[in-house]
Amino acid sequence: MSASPAMQRYAAEIYRLQQDHEQVSLSLLTSHVEASAQAISTMVKRLNKSGYLIHEPYRGVRLTEDGERIAMPSLRRHRLTEVFLVKVMKYDWASAHVLSDTFERGINDELEERMFELAGCPTRCPHGEPIPSKDGVMPAVKDEPLSNVPSGSDCVVSRVRTHDMDKLRYIAEIGLVPGTPFHLLSCAPFKGPLRLEMKPHDHIIGYELSQSIWVEVTKKGEGNKLPPRV
Repeated sequence: MSASPAMQRYAAEIYRLQQDHEQVSLSLLTSHVEASAQAISTMVKRLNKSGYLIHEPYRGVRLTEDGERIAMPSLRRHRLTEVFLVKVMKYDWASAHVLSDTFERGINDELEERMFELAGCPTRCPHGEPIPSKDGVMPAVKDEPLSNVPSGSDCVVSRVRTHDMDKLRYIAEIGLVPGTPFHLLSCAPFKGPLRLEMKPHDHIIGYELSQSIWVEVTKKGEGNKLPPRV
């Protein structure tokens, strides 16, 4: 059975969610998809019957290898649309994700290719998420949450993993967009604030926000390491 565009969109959303969750519960999926609980349950049954996911009652769902494969075209189109909206149509990156959910549904292969060219053949969306290739290969990204990084480290922002519009606008305001280098001066203990040295001036951000900012560490510091258990 070939996957319909709707099945691909659902698979793409499950793929996104399972990057942070071992199992994607139906309640979590419902909170990220604009559809009724009944419609989502029906789609999950279709995907399960077609071999695109495994559903464990009371735990949730996870895509199979075939499920991940059918998610790639929708992920590619969504992330390319985000880039097009930001770079060509000049929308802000906070609005791009929501707008893309609607805009991408009217795009065919020809329009997708033209958008790809006009946007400069991007490999990442405005938030730093990798864009699958046309043949469905997801580029590997080696990064980690800023909250896991020891003080004294040199970092480059890799991805900003939130769709909260207020957070995105604040992150853009202080310049912590993908590609930005900075030095992590200090991390207060017990989930305290982090101080970042960056141009044109330093910033202090909260622990919660640091969990949404994923970085590539170019030089690892030695600060704030937990003592070994004895």
